[in-house]
Amino acid sequence: MFAKAFRVKSNTAIKGSDRRKLRADVTTAFPTLGTDQVSELVPGKEELNIVKLYAYKGDAVTVYVSGGNPILFELEKNLYPTVYTLWSYPDLLPTFTTWPLVLEKLVGGADLMLPGLVMSPAGLPQVQKGDLCAISLVGNRAPVAIGVAAMSTAEMLTSGLKGRGFSVLHTYQDHLWRSGNKSSPPSIAPLALDSADLSEEKGSVQVDSTLQGDMRHMILEGEEENGEAHQACEEKSLSEAPEDTSTGGLNQDSTDSKTLQEQMDELLQQCFLHALKCRVKKADLPLLTSTFLGSHMFSCCPEGQQLDIRKSSYKKLSKFLQQMQQEQIIQVKELSKGVESIVAVDWKHPRKGSFLEGSEVRTIIINYAKKNDLVDADNKNLVKLDPILCDCILEKNEQHTVMKLPWDSLLTRCLEKLQPAYQVTFPGQEPIVKKGKICPIDITLAQRASNKKVTVVRNLEAYGLDPYSVAAILQQRCQASTTVTPAPGAKDSLQVQIQGNQVHHLGWLLLEEYQLPRKHIQGLEKAPKPGKKK
Repeated sequence: MFAKAFRVKSNTAIKGSDRRKLRADVTTAFPTLGTDQVSELVPGKEELNIVKLYAYKGDAVTVYVSGGNPILFELEKNLYPTVYTLWSYPDLLPTFTTWPLVLEKLVGGADLMLPGLVMSPAGLPQVQKGDLCAISLVGNRAPVAIGVAAMSTAEMLTSGLKGRGFSVLHTYQDHLWRSGNKSSPPSIAPLALDSADLSEEKGSVQVDSTLQGDMRHMILEGEEENGEAHQACEEKSLSEAPEDTSTGGLNQDSTDSKTLQEQMDELLQQCFLHALKCRVKKADLPLLTSTFLGSHMFSCCPEGQQLDIRKSSYKKLSKFLQQMQQEQIIQVKELSKGVESIVAVDWKHPRKGSFLEGSEVRTIIINYAKKNDLVDADNKNLVKLDPILCDCILEKNEQHTVMKLPWDSLLTRCLEKLQPAYQVTFPGQEPIVKKGKICPIDITLAQRASNKKVTVVRNLEAYGLDPYSVAAILQQRCQASTTVTPAPGAKDSLQVQIQGNQVHHLGWLLLEEYQLPRKHIQGLEKAPKPGKKK
């Protein structure tokens, strides 16, 4: 409901009679709260505001704001707590658990599907269809979303945990949450039963993720695009509080050579590129710029950091996208008055396909992990996996069970996921870079029909050697006939045949005169032993 920007209609201080009515409504809606807790939630004297707004689909919503944070919202005469309230009262609603990977989809407007649930040893909470429920993540009882059950617990189990489980109304990191102080969920230890080993549940969720983060077996269904577009993605604070001056988790160390604005620029660029690479498909275009920001870029923000364009050098999304258009990464057009959309993306832009050496990859991974505080505080040899790393290196059956990896395993996996390439440099020439693995020069001995041996050498071209020139040199030195023919099974590649066992002469030519590394030549051991006839 709050995945996209909303429009505030009014913001007024609550009257005494309305405050008393709200307390009564809270007591009725949440009978587990005691009198003191109700008074704490709805204070008697402290400032309390009533904000009336329209969600992006047009729903009329009333929000109650206390201390600058939205604490409750009312929709169609039903009262709902926000995540800020649930963090103070984590047991207010029956709570279901899902995996951290799922959160970004919920923030983007998706509903929670039953295959995404984690079954604890105590089983699922007992609810009926239409009951209000909270959703938390594995390892932390602090709720990150609230939703309405689409079926009872009994029906969920009967269905084999298949189908839509909950219609999600509000999440951590959505626009309602952003209207408050934007604090992160507190760490609330799981109950004793919930902390049991989850190894038996490894097969309960099926998520297939590729390097581009494309989920083929989706455990979530995205919320359909609908209605009027909202160009502005940064709504005013519900309480009309002054602009947030927090740094959004960026490094404030005075010794850091980069300013906070420069760090925000880097974070903005990172989220932009990751969203294009892993979230947006060609079929999504044209895509509203507001939707791109709210549903794609925000979900790509690393855990513990907050993307705030106002703290960047661009200040506005439109200015940043203009810069990206000038760099020819995207094309933006105003398809309707005052509403801009991304209409084209250059998927072949040099941001992808750049060549990196193994040492460079290691440096990038290490710096990324340290910059985003992913190194485990208790064991420096372990790295916590954020959504970006999960998308890049985990297999489909690991997405829900592997939360950390040792450094060596992380670096090895990253290198394995990259497409191999090689570079060949010749004196006085620009280096030649090609994709794939370089094949070694292959030397073999073959027996011809006349029972005579011939030496065959392949893959000379990969090392800048002309097969015809090599054949001419060997013909002269070996005093043997040579031929150049197409190499079987290889497109546009030639092989050289020399009569007799000429591996010794060939090895000398390649190793001593052409100075090729021995590791790139196979078959040198086939040279005739001293005293043997060729």
